[in-house]
Amino acid sequence: MVEDIEKPEKVEVLNIDSKKVNHDYVKPSAHAIDKGRRLYYTTWILQFLTLLLANMGFILLGGKALKEINSEFNSTTMRLQVFIVIAGFVYFLFAYLVPTMSALRNWLALSAILTITFEVTLLAILLKDGKKSKREEDYNIHGSKTDKIINAFGAIAAILACNASGLLPEIQSTLRKPAVVNMRKALTMQFTIGLAIYYGVSIVGYWAYGSSVSAYLPSELSGPKWAKVLINSFAFLQSIVSQHMFCAPIHEALDTKFLRLDEKMFSKNNLLRRFILRSIVFGMNTFITALLPFMGDFVNLLGSFTLFPLTFVFPSMIFLKVKGKSSNRVEKAWHWINIIVFSLLSIITTASAIRIIINNARIYYLFADT
Repeated sequence: MVEDIEKPEKVEVLNIDSKKVNHDYVKPSAHAIDKGRRLYYTTWILQFLTLLLANMGFILLGGKALKEINSEFNSTTMRLQVFIVIAGFVYFLFAYLVPTMSALRNWLALSAILTITFEVTLLAILLKDGKKSKREEDYNIHGSKTDKIINAFGAIAAILACNASGLLPEIQSTLRKPAVVNMRKALTMQFTIGLAIYYGVSIVGYWAYGSSVSAYLPSELSGPKWAKVLINSFAFLQSIVSQHMFCAPIHEALDTKFLRLDEKMFSKNNLLRRFILRSIVFGMNTFITALLPFMGDFVNLLGSFTLFPLTFVFPSMIFLKVKGKSSNRVEKAWHWINIIVFSLLSIITTASAIRIIINNARIYYLFADT
């Protein structure tokens, strides 16, 4: 049945290792559903929106981390927008000097060290603050019933977006054979050990500071000063590597289109072209992030509008198209349930995310220093 799938028009992409165009590259999965270009472009648009919004979220994270570091040394801090611009510029330099996903492998060990040190130090201070807190923490969820429901669906979308970090071990594990076995091992580790640490820090933070805890947890820490500087420094440095992983497909798609593939990546011509391309991407993303002080709300929109279809709906549609005739009733029912439930959930969470953005737009103003 797979042989009957009509392949789309071949797409040129950059072969990172050989620095040549691979003319046999296709995306048959999207075309397996309707044998046309419609869903192919739908998937392409959703994927690139996800990557762009994720990059904006990282720029905001980097800006907040730098602002927290600055506040430890100056009583009067500069506006958040200043640090957002600094973060965007540093990300630009990294993407310019580390142009491809394969070049990122040299930074993965450092990334792991930064992550582990960040988690251990943060968890230690959270436990200290929670034990020493003399005030009665408020763990209640405030707001009207409607607000609680809307915020709950927004939280579901945000959780999905935050769990997209499993993309990195999934990609890395497919570089050696057997790819499927390695990918399953990597994802199992990500969604057991990784989630235990991720949710562990979140739960301890909620216990230590209550329901009023900041979305950026390091801003709540009591100290010591060196630990706060260390944690925020590691958060910023790690974000440099993480954002590049999400944005690399966009960079490489642009490089494939506009760079001279018959020349080396660091030839004078390609250096100039890559400088222009990276400047456009990070200039646009940095400006939008600085413009909207509630960029974090767009993470909810990211999870609801793009990740629900990409993660849960499209794979089941592909399964039914490719193996629907040979699968049993239980398998068919399972995938139809996925399609219906997660399509409805995507619609509801998208509406919730849009309402949250509209409400915050009434509170904040453009270029606000939040």
